[in-house]
Amino acid sequence: MRISNQSVVCLLCLCLLLFISAGAQGEPVASTKEDRAAVKEALAEFNSLIGGWRGVGMIKRNSRRGAWSEKAEWVWKFSPDSTSIAYQIKDGKFLKSAMLSYDPQKKTYLLSAVMPDGKKRDYTGQLSKDTLILDSPPGKDGTVYRISIRRLNEKRTLVLFEQRNQGQSFYYRLAEVGYTRAGTRLAESGSGGPECIVTGGTGTIQVSYQGKKYYVCCSGCKQAFEDDPETFIAEAKQKADARRKQKSSP
Repeated sequence: MRISNQSVVCLLCLCLLLFISAGAQGEPVASTKEDRAAVKEALAEFNSLIGGWRGVGMIKRNSRRGAWSEKAEWVWKFSPDSTSIAYQIKDGKFLKSAMLSYDPQKKTYLLSAVMPDGKKRDYTGQLSKDTLILDSPPGKDGTVYRISIRRLNEKRTLVLFEQRNQGQSFYYRLAEVGYTRAGTRLAESGSGGPECIVTGGTGTIQVSYQGKKYYVCCSGCKQAFEDDPETFIAEAKQKADARRKQKSSP
């Protein structure tokens, strides 16, 4: 069967479109083992967010006028070509859901967000100390939106929504959601409590393989472990060996 040059060009264009689309949705394809490891390491910075949260949103700080309540959950998501953290919000006024990922080539975090009305918006940004600051590209009217995720401690997180109009050099506040960790107090990673064998975060869910017990931090990590337990057990062993060598070195 002969394939025309036009068909080849169309196929290449389709592949390019799919590649660009994947990046635009906030989940860049990690093509190598090193890239995949870099993505996982960068996202592990947010292990403290994994789990459920209760939120109170305020248009104006310390004012109940226009305030609302919402719930959120952060869960790891794994696929053969990408690793990300899902951010699901119930009753949110500014977000319905979002997917946090990382571009290892540009060393940039990406957030692909879905608004309550179903519209989508992508953000990119960097981590500054304990705050992840993400900006959207300018819209047709020049408007830029910003989301700042600030981790105060293991039990408190703030998500600030801001906007900058065309011609302005400053952002003004739209609203802020103050989250409190749902459920009981969780131990910090490395504090003596169980550690997630997949990401190194706080282990809260027990799993087993070949009669031995392990812990994971969320349903996403549980699924990833059950799909390929030997890989994660081997990685955890390598990390443990590296830590022991570091402690024993003068």
